[in-house]
Amino acid sequence: MDKPVIGITIGDPAGVGPEVTLKAFKNKKLFNICIPVVIGDINVIKKSATIVGYNSEINLIEGTDQCKEGKLNLLSLNNVDFDYRFGSIQPECGRVAFEYIKIGIELALAGNIDAVVTAPIHKEALNLAGFHYSGHTEIFADLTKAKDYAMMLASEPLKVIHVSTHVSLRNACDMVKQERVHKVIKLAYEGIKGLGVQAPRIAVAGLNPHAGETGLFGDEEIKEIIPAVERAKQEGFNVTGPLPPDTIFLHCKEGKYDIAVVMYHDQGHIPLKLLDFMGGVNITVGLPIIRTSVDHGTAFGKAGKGTADETSMIKAIETAVQFAINRQGD
Repeated sequence: MDKPVIGITIGDPAGVGPEVTLKAFKNKKLFNICIPVVIGDINVIKKSATIVGYNSEINLIEGTDQCKEGKLNLLSLNNVDFDYRFGSIQPECGRVAFEYIKIGIELALAGNIDAVVTAPIHKEALNLAGFHYSGHTEIFADLTKAKDYAMMLASEPLKVIHVSTHVSLRNACDMVKQERVHKVIKLAYEGIKGLGVQAPRIAVAGLNPHAGETGLFGDEEIKEIIPAVERAKQEGFNVTGPLPPDTIFLHCKEGKYDIAVVMYHDQGHIPLKLLDFMGGVNITVGLPIIRTSVDHGTAFGKAGKGTADETSMIKAIETAVQFAINRQGD
């Protein structure tokens, strides 16, 4: 089986993305599992290479047909013609970061690469550039015109998913409809199978923190979630719920479930933090996109540094390779 071609967007030129990418590829094992194509700018890469001490050869290409195995291939867009400064929030950096992602997604959809990994981008830089930042997954979905998608948070056991929309509980109550819940259950199933789990055990959370444990179901559980779960069961899915999200996450960590479907942003992230599920990657299920840094570190922190690091990038690329190989085997 051929090595998958993995595209890596360098993120915000003034952020940590370029540095994280080059630090990751100082680990030679990545060249053994994939053919990497960095999507960015030669000037940014040269500057970052000097900072992190990356001395290996970079193969400058104009198309993915020119990729070489064992080399870091660079598809250079040559559009960073402004005076960007590391650790600064600049509109132009937001603009080019968006362009890198757009081109990466276009290459993936066209079949020129097998998956795209995105390095950190900064929402303030995106907003200054005129791009509304609703969330990374929403940006990806908009660029691909996708209607059915979810954001999976994959940690070491690869067990956690929540719908991608970054909404409050109040808004979630309006959005949690039977058809949407059913679609997300199916996306969860497909996503975890893409990571190699052949018979996924799925848990679905209710909106009420006690739903399923003490029988305190609200209208949304009774009218929307329970019918969706029953429908999925009838279709042969191994699915349980609704259950309290904290209970589900604990059971996932203990190995009782392979994947948890929860309804809104904080419902996923709070239990993740409480149960120390951090340190994985984000996967946009339904799209060939893997994102680094599940701990949501920004591209900028003290002295221009953020919490994303090369470990997150390595894990994201390994996950992208796993998805690509499983798709090739289908």
